Amino acid sequence: MEIVTAVAYAEVHDAYLRDHPVERTHEANSNQAGEENLERADRIPGGWWRVRLSRADVLDVVLPWHLSEGGERELVPRAGLTVAEAAERIRSDGPAWFAANPVCAAKLRLLRWAPFTPVYLGTGPVDHPDYTDLLVREGLIHIDGLHRMLAWELAGRLPDRPGLDGFLAGDPRLVGPRPARTVRAAGATRTGDEPA
Repeated sequence: MEIVTAVAYAEVHDAYLRDHPVERTHEANSNQAGEENLERADRIPGGWWRVRLSRADVLDVVLPWHLSEGGERELVPRAGLTVAEAAERIRSDGPAWFAANPVCAAKLRLLRWAPFTPVYLGTGPVDHPDYTDLLVREGLIHIDGLHRMLAWELAGRLPDRPGLDGFLAGDPRLVGPRPARTVRAAGATRTGDEPA
């Protein structure tokens, strides 16, 4: 990850609304929730930073619980998954996952070839129930861009070198390489699909 410059929250907010209008009419418009997450992320100590991300950075982003837009199969369990793990879950389940989650699948298909727009990350989780049970509490944590990051990875479009623009809330010194791309506890084999 490359740090470009510190930015004011107003710049981050304006950039978000320019690319993700709250009033946009489409099925499962989650832009209002994204804007609310930006407001929550503004409380993370360390200010806002414009950053550039590589594929490796994006694959390490920790995603919060995601029920697949009301689909039948959870994409991300409450403990969280990295973008790499969520993409692998989609790849390994293939057509069955897409059939069980039509709204989420439609977003992924739509965004595969969409122009790159900034993703929004924090150095810690925001104060929201979807983030409460995340095992990873520090690093690159999703604020907005789950479907875009997954779609671009599934399409093989993420840049090898830092080239994807993003905004980061928090102290960038808290972002360091993790020894392995996993958020599950060592030795755990659960995928989140099993009954408790």
